[in-house]
Amino acid sequence: MSSMATLLIIFGLLVSFLDTTESQVGVCYGMMGNNLPSAAQVISLYNSNNIRRMRLYDPNQAALEALSGSNIEVMVGIPNSDLQYVAASRDNSFDWVWRNIMSYPSVKFRYIAVGNEVKPSDSTLAPLVHPALTNINEVVAFYGLKDQIKISTSIDTSFIGVSYPPSQGAFRDDARAYIDPIIGFLVAVNAPLLVNIYPYFSYAGNPTDISLAYATFTSPGTVVQDGANGYQNLFDAILDATYSALERAGGSSLQIVVSETGWPSAGAFAATFDNARTYYTNMVAHAPRGTPKRPGRAIETYLFAMFDEINKEPQLEKNFGVFYPNQQAKYNLNFNAIQKGYESI
Repeated sequence: MSSMATLLIIFGLLVSFLDTTESQVGVCYGMMGNNLPSAAQVISLYNSNNIRRMRLYDPNQAALEALSGSNIEVMVGIPNSDLQYVAASRDNSFDWVWRNIMSYPSVKFRYIAVGNEVKPSDSTLAPLVHPALTNINEVVAFYGLKDQIKISTSIDTSFIGVSYPPSQGAFRDDARAYIDPIIGFLVAVNAPLLVNIYPYFSYAGNPTDISLAYATFTSPGTVVQDGANGYQNLFDAILDATYSALERAGGSSLQIVVSETGWPSAGAFAATFDNARTYYTNMVAHAPRGTPKRPGRAIETYLFAMFDEINKEPQLEKNFGVFYPNQQAKYNLNFNAIQKGYESI
């Protein structure tokens, strides 16, 4: 046997022992603008930039039709306005899944996000999330798709009551009655928790104690030392604090998918083109590397958002796009460099 053949066999064996983890960075496709490209043009833009994952906030028919056969993996949302319907009965959930999932067999659905940033204090919506999760999951399982499509919900980081240091992360006491049953559900079905993480808002709210460099991945060294773990950026600190909170709430087996992250380029304090470009560029480069608490595990991340959306308020919400509505790139992000990462052995 040649030495080259021997090397190829050894390499193949090594790869077989590696636990592969996707490191693709996706982009959220928001539609709150009256000057945006057609759905078909948007899908073409994703493909031409090698953006292989998309978050849709609702099952928009034109977008789903354009996605058919595209090979783009999709996180599709059940809007908060539809939670009442799917929570009410399994029959309603069958209807939702049939119309919005099963009717698009050529779309690669990855997640169904049941609600977005529902507040524990919302007496109308909060009681609906768990039954909606359960109903939708049962329907997806009925169709034999429970291993292909994971059911979860998206929260924001206001749920975290203790975030410093990250190892002491804990959910707010008044959020536990809401989040604990959801964590139990996610553990039972082996689905990730979806979390929207915005270092921008943490920095803008406390620029005295948080440096811009720490918030934008540009600190030259460790800023926060937490036992054996050193933190050079705020994103990792927030994510690991959330992992610690999950561990304290019975969710130590769960993965977190960062279902939104971004930085506005105008409209408020520190919302500048340069800051946004720095954040997005470094976020894309950082995602495959993991965090100090979970090193080497690529962070599945969805950038917010694909386009500037002029119909949103307040002003800064109009300026989160990584592309302009005319389909020109704002920051020239290198999605082509992101393929697969490998977890540490």
